Amino acid sequence: MQKHLSDNKLFKTMGYIDGEWVDASNSAKFDVIDPGNGDIIAHVSELGVAEVKKAALAATKALNIFKKNTPRKRAELLRKWTNLMIENSDDLAKLVCLENGKTYSEALGEVKYAASYLEWYAEEAPRIYGDTLSTQNANNRTYTIKEPIGVCGFITPWNFPLAMIARKVGAAIAAGCTVVIKPAGETPLSALAIAYLSEIVGFPKGVINIVTSNVNTKSVGKELCQNKLIRKLSFTGSTETGKLLMEQCSGSLKKLSLELGGNAPFIVFPDADIDSAIEGILVCKYRGAGQTCVCANRIFVHESIYEVFSTRLIEEVKKFKIGYSLEEGVTIGPLIHQNALNKVQSHVRDAVSKGAQLLLGGKILEKLGNNYYAPTVLGGVTIEMLCSMEETFGPVASLIQFKTEGEVIRMANECNVGLASYFYTKDLSCAYRVAESLETGMVGVNVGAISDCAFPFGGIKASGFGREGSKYGIDDYLTIKSVTVGI
Repeated sequence: MQKHLSDNKLFKTMGYIDGEWVDASNSAKFDVIDPGNGDIIAHVSELGVAEVKKAALAATKALNIFKKNTPRKRAELLRKWTNLMIENSDDLAKLVCLENGKTYSEALGEVKYAASYLEWYAEEAPRIYGDTLSTQNANNRTYTIKEPIGVCGFITPWNFPLAMIARKVGAAIAAGCTVVIKPAGETPLSALAIAYLSEIVGFPKGVINIVTSNVNTKSVGKELCQNKLIRKLSFTGSTETGKLLMEQCSGSLKKLSLELGGNAPFIVFPDADIDSAIEGILVCKYRGAGQTCVCANRIFVHESIYEVFSTRLIEEVKKFKIGYSLEEGVTIGPLIHQNALNKVQSHVRDAVSKGAQLLLGGKILEKLGNNYYAPTVLGGVTIEMLCSMEETFGPVASLIQFKTEGEVIRMANECNVGLASYFYTKDLSCAYRVAESLETGMVGVNVGAISDCAFPFGGIKASGFGREGSKYGIDDYLTIKSVTVGI
């Protein structure tokens, strides 16, 4: 592992609590596996409930001082952190490649994307405003103050191990909060690396804490929910886990932000620019080997252009180069682990057994390794197949034909989740109608990549609630205090 890095100080394997690098009291470790070749690349501290309690206490003590810093001071810290991430972008990208399996170009893109959130909130911190309100009593003056909500707990996923932390922590720090972060057991190394960079920046002890675990993940998550010192929990992951965490948080009435599962529709209307729509699919569907919560999962193509569209898509997908993440020219890497591979394979088998046509791919690439799956295109898919009903989370494009706008809107919305959706059309009236009709928190019109630090990220229905990024993202880390003064 360390042979790949320019600065081996970024390679950390212990948790980070109260400004100290800590091991488990019983010295327990868990293995971090390179999904591209199955090698063990690190032995990381298996922390537990005791360490969460220690981190929450440290964050509480730090909060009492940190929240009194001026917003401009917090902005300076975030700006320095941003700059250090960019300066170390090559090493950070390689860490993401090795523990996640993303291609180098995708990993480097994630580093820059993550840094953009820290930069964004460095600029937002000084713009936390209160209001002066008119009252019905002429002898009173009323105003509001926005204050940090307190200690925040974060549980982040493996598919964007840097960006999901930065999107949450940037807003929290800008608001004046302190944090306890639980990174995914598959991808703790990049989280620990940026914790090390925060130490260099000069964040006070206890402001940023990292609790690493794999075997103890459930108990650590439960403690983050039930610990009364933690006032807010932000989670990115599956709907099933989100529901459990929400239930566990009920006893302490924590404020919650939940960014949960998706099943994004991607609609290509008959007047769409086909080349542009194909480009959007390639970005939206196959980025990260299809392991993103906002990637296109159900691709609805109008019957009049279906044959042309499917033929063009197959031509472009054939151009992908599948291989190990650090190999030059590779455009798609491995899936994260065997369970992910099994799910993708089961969805493809189910679709074919129910009448779908395997137009391309549909097989494990055993010569490359156990976690590689060929970029796949399925035709003749129906909404009753698993690849339509569930989030596949893999490099499988499932094509569904439709006839009318009303029909495709109904099919797109026939889903219990509502994170992202996409559609392509040249008709301005259609663009407004469909954007307002789709039951998702985010919509891409004639674009396949919607994520941006200025964009409010979040869903509706069983995709959760709360918004991350943008000017709205800081609101979940603030409380409003109302003050009335008699004169």
